[in-house]
Amino acid sequence: MLAKLNTAAALVAAAAVTQVSAQTYQRLGGCPDLGCILPPDQSDFLPGQLFDLRVEVHAPVNGSEAAHGGKPDENFKVTIVKDGGKSEDFASAFKISEPQLEKWQFKWFEDLYAEDAKTPSVVNVAAKAYRTIALYQPGKYTVTLEYYNGTKTTAHWTVRDTPKERKAKNVIFFIGDGMTTNMITAARLLGHQSINGKYQSVLKMDEFPVLGHQMTHSLDSYITDSANSASALYSGHKSTVNAMGVHVDSSPDAFDDPKVETIVEIFKRTIGGAWGAVSTAFLADATPIALTGHTRKRAEYGALIDQALNGVTNWTWTAQDGPDVFFGGGAEQFLPGKGSYKGKDYYQEFAKKGYSISLNNTALQTADNSKRALGVFSKSTLPVWLDRNVYKDNLKGLSNDPSGKNSSATDIPGLKEMTLKAVDILANRGKEKGFFLMSEGASIDKQMHTLDYDRALGELLEMDEAIAATIKKLEELGIRDETLVLVSADHGHGFDVYGSADTKYLKDQKDERGKRRAIGTYEKSGLSQYHKADGITYGTGANFPTNWEPRYAIAGGVAAHPDVREDYTVHKKGPRNPTVKIGDEYYVNPTDAQNGFVINGTLATDEAVGVHSLTDVPVYAWGPCQDIFGGTYGNVDIFYKIATCLGLARNEPGTPPRPGGSSTVPGGSSTTTKPDGNTGLPTSPAACIVRTSTKA
Repeated sequence: MLAKLNTAAALVAAAAVTQVSAQTYQRLGGCPDLGCILPPDQSDFLPGQLFDLRVEVHAPVNGSEAAHGGKPDENFKVTIVKDGGKSEDFASAFKISEPQLEKWQFKWFEDLYAEDAKTPSVVNVAAKAYRTIALYQPGKYTVTLEYYNGTKTTAHWTVRDTPKERKAKNVIFFIGDGMTTNMITAARLLGHQSINGKYQSVLKMDEFPVLGHQMTHSLDSYITDSANSASALYSGHKSTVNAMGVHVDSSPDAFDDPKVETIVEIFKRTIGGAWGAVSTAFLADATPIALTGHTRKRAEYGALIDQALNGVTNWTWTAQDGPDVFFGGGAEQFLPGKGSYKGKDYYQEFAKKGYSISLNNTALQTADNSKRALGVFSKSTLPVWLDRNVYKDNLKGLSNDPSGKNSSATDIPGLKEMTLKAVDILANRGKEKGFFLMSEGASIDKQMHTLDYDRALGELLEMDEAIAATIKKLEELGIRDETLVLVSADHGHGFDVYGSADTKYLKDQKDERGKRRAIGTYEKSGLSQYHKADGITYGTGANFPTNWEPRYAIAGGVAAHPDVREDYTVHKKGPRNPTVKIGDEYYVNPTDAQNGFVINGTLATDEAVGVHSLTDVPVYAWGPCQDIFGGTYGNVDIFYKIATCLGLARNEPGTPPRPGGSSTVPGGSSTTTKPDGNTGLPTSPAACIVRTSTKA
């Protein structure tokens, strides 16, 4: 009998250890026990920032957490108290009606063993959502969820004491997607000449007077993606991979998760300034669309374009009324058909709201600076700088015309051209109210994923050129001193340069181990050869390599990658495709870097490309309140620092999100906000938190 008891105890202990230690999958991020408060513990808020509260009570039916017979407590209570105050019922404190109880079920895998065995855990849920509320007074707040006869889950919130005085009229935020200090260092080596170890010129970023670093962790994982990292930068709230503008709940609907207001929504609602987004990606991609997107599924591209134009339509929320400038790629979400929301023609939808429509650079440059402007210049992501400017034949034969024709997009603006036009329009439209512009070098990240380092660094140099031209434009417009310019990233990749590669010697060696002798380290790394013409010239101007094909190339790579063959030469025939899929696994592409040697992968064999890394990323600042961007801090702090510069904090109710809507506050009067009953947005089928990751 004793042996049996000990065995049972061991099984219980093992289950507990599994529950605690397993982290490949989680029942729900930000929800460590069976009661969930979203926004979760440790959340910060800008005074007056709108948000939703979702509370959930979970009753696992099976698995190591099985409890309460699979029946969630439907009589839970929610209270809120400000430090030094009296605890109040949550709905009463905000003077809103108690929301209706919601119930659903979802499934998840506890760990890889459960996934291999195809035995998901089932969870029944009882929940409520308190919509469109705000906290105005700085301080500490505690939200308590009480359920299951006295069990309590608490969330400690902070409303930051943020100055209301406005210090910057305009903000331009350059985001080098995936960009790290190591990449900047490598790009400088390629784009700028040095003599005896001293650079004769430097990047424009190098001239910024303030340098800081931000930590990129997401809410429930230390490796992030571009959706929730952008959302952290724009909203001051961490979220979960693939999510933006929301805290991820477990409901079946990907568009009803509790929302948080973004920087452009607050800027538009409280000040009425102009705002825009420019990207070399498709416009529904994570970094540009997270300015207005509110969903846990970043791949709902069509619906997210509709949100950018029309705002959130399934709940009372901020009427940001669409961007004043929207430039990038992604014609699939604008052409009528399966890629657009409800199959609509979104060129026409934007035109109906008074936008000029540009489908090439010629049209863009002649667009009326007094009108709101949409510019879509290709299907999918824009072709990269290296192919647009050096290996131009790679653009031939592409079927990426933004008009939908089966032809190539050729007259494509670069990041510089798009950004300069955006500044002209926004300065004209924002006038005394100012403007906010996000400009993204997207393919720094996209080319790093495919291990195409030359193209990634070319994109970084292009962004630096855009930064230099933008600062010059601000000076020409006479608004340089009233504009804060920031340069940062959303996350990083584990890239670095460790030497040089004699590509000629490497090619001529017959065995793979012999090829590795071509890698020169320390004193054998030599000097950069990217500014030795060798009879080659591209006419791409200063700040770019004179020669992209030197015999002695940089030897670099990332820490996390699939099996790959490397020869360190530029891929002249087009963007790199390092792997091929055979069955369910990825192998070295036999047509890639054929003269190189194989480097064993460090990722699971179902990964086709490289992935993001933990590294902190740099923050460069120049302009009003630049000094507050020094030091090391979290990604959410970027939002609060920008909000401080723009004076967006509000310590009293007002500026409702829409005519007829109302923001609310404990102790103040308000109008109850309810869904309009017609979401107009797609919903997912049965909720199942067995999620796949979209990397970018």
